[in-house]
Amino acid sequence: MMKKILLAMPALVAVVLGGFLFWGLNPDRDPNAIPSALVSEPVPDFELPPVESTQTPGLSAAALRSIGEPVLVNVFASWCVPCRAEHAVLTRLVEQDGVRLMGINYMDKPADAANWLEELGNPYERIGSDSEGRVGIEWGISGVPETFVIDANGIVVYRYVGPIVTPEAQDEIRAALAAAGGQS
Repeated sequence: MMKKILLAMPALVAVVLGGFLFWGLNPDRDPNAIPSALVSEPVPDFELPPVESTQTPGLSAAALRSIGEPVLVNVFASWCVPCRAEHAVLTRLVEQDGVRLMGINYMDKPADAANWLEELGNPYERIGSDSEGRVGIEWGISGVPETFVIDANGIVVYRYVGPIVTPEAQDEIRAALAAAGGQS
């Protein structure tokens, strides 16, 4: 009996691994559709210092709650290639659509972040430096970039995982802002 169980184990393991592989490679699966426990909840309590060598204030839950209108919170890092691609889109959203943009600089060296912002421009009203990733845990960050829409009451209403570089992604962000009572 034990011999039959031992002989069946490799087949069972192969079926389980095959199922995970099929699920991961499924073209109908949207990797951006990662559920977030934070959506529909108030922004978590946090306070981050500013990125050193920038003139931009740090970021805190109190600051987000006091703005009184919908904002985007973008999680980025200087070492993140998709963040670089997304940066021009964020700048356009601020300059052309009047979006209020806050940033969390995640798992990054402050000097690298300051150089990156100097090179690419700084569209952020506030940036908190989360160099050790502790606040990222509270936000449920799975990687960078990630972007959150926060409503006027400080409630997280939308989360987008990945760079918002495609027209579809930008439309999703604009729609979430409009639904939160902001720009369309």
